[in-house]
Amino acid sequence: MPESLVNAFILLFVVIDPIGVASLFCAITSGYSPRAARAAAVRGVAVAFLIVLAFALGGSVLLRYLGVSMPAFTVAGGILLFLLAVDMVLVRQSGLRTATASEQEEAEHRADISVFPLAIPMIAGPGTLTTVLLLTGDHGWARRSLEVMISVVLVLGITLAMLLAARLIRRVLGETGVNVVVRLFGILLAALAVQYVSNGIHQLATAS
Repeated sequence: MPESLVNAFILLFVVIDPIGVASLFCAITSGYSPRAARAAAVRGVAVAFLIVLAFALGGSVLLRYLGVSMPAFTVAGGILLFLLAVDMVLVRQSGLRTATASEQEEAEHRADISVFPLAIPMIAGPGTLTTVLLLTGDHGWARRSLEVMISVVLVLGITLAMLLAARLIRRVLGETGVNVVVRLFGILLAALAVQYVSNGIHQLATAS
């Protein structure tokens, strides 16, 4: 298995955080029947995949249209991922990886939570979209597309499995166990984010 594929998988797995998403999903769907929760999980993952795919295909074009270089985006993306990592370590909600308090309150009164807040921002949030663009933008879409999309499919497949087993996971790990896992992911993501910022600054310095 190519090392770049493994790296993409690990980074996406850490950013999406299937265990944390499953815990939040369990809380949001507490009043749902098992059948309705399963349907929402399948729809949410499917919508998230379409969003990620569209962003991977069109993200680089958008950057070129805006006149943003890839090194500049790498630095900005690294900073965003670092802020996401801080949220994960502190186990707080800021809208980067989940809905805000007001958005969750709105979601509780929605008939269908599969698009919001499940697909966006819980799965395909700013961190996920930034990561996909960073991965595909390193060497161009044609070279990295297959590896990145394989990683996306694998991580979303794991996420779906976690969502379907959300109540069991929450019962086994408990709130403390889930928070410990999220914190560990956050520490790893912080290191990866710093590496992205370092790479971007080096590329900017070299280009100038």
